[in-house]
Amino acid sequence: MNYQIKIKNVNTVDKIEGYWTENDIVQLLGKFGFPDASDAEKESLNDLLSMAITDFEPKEAAAIVLEYKLADHLNDGQIQQISNDMLIDKVCEEYPEIGLHATLYNTNQLLFKAYNGKFPNAKATIVKCSITPSEGEADKALSKENVLKLFSKGLSGSNIINRLFDQQMHENTPFPEAEDILWDLSTTDNINYTMNTSENWLKKEDFIDWEFESALEEVKDEV
Repeated sequence: MNYQIKIKNVNTVDKIEGYWTENDIVQLLGKFGFPDASDAEKESLNDLLSMAITDFEPKEAAAIVLEYKLADHLNDGQIQQISNDMLIDKVCEEYPEIGLHATLYNTNQLLFKAYNGKFPNAKATIVKCSITPSEGEADKALSKENVLKLFSKGLSGSNIINRLFDQQMHENTPFPEAEDILWDLSTTDNINYTMNTSENWLKKEDFIDWEFESALEEVKDEV
């Protein structure tokens, strides 16, 4: 099926709004030695967390946040290694398990803000677009895999997704990595979409066309 894609907006941000919930902040404050955070005014929680974090050495603080978010995915040795590497590199872009990139990004930016720049400043990209079938109705939402495959016609050949996943982007093959490349994809009408991801994966300069047509085929299962 053919679709008309219109890229409406591509913004670079240094924070994904809403990622850290009120409960996350209260729980983290407890881990940073502020056990009565649930009694604090909601408006002050973010500032309280930033202050509580900076009572610890950066590497130690990183390990605390990583343990809170990723204890089910990383062992103690991995957490200690990442907490050290985060002070030097953008681990959220380089870690081999791309399924952890979103959490690593949001952890990095929490620490970047608290320590006023001791951690690298990683960026995220928010894309807003419309994806309209050339024929018929948009009766269901597109998946992350669908969206990235459709984007292939509008992205530069130098884009990192096109380079690393050339076959998945341009051929009729499964693209499971799309679930982790796009951190979030939402729509209210199956036409207008908002998505976010790392600037490393997508940025404004990667789009060579802002309005284009692209085809989507039913993906054949691998034998």
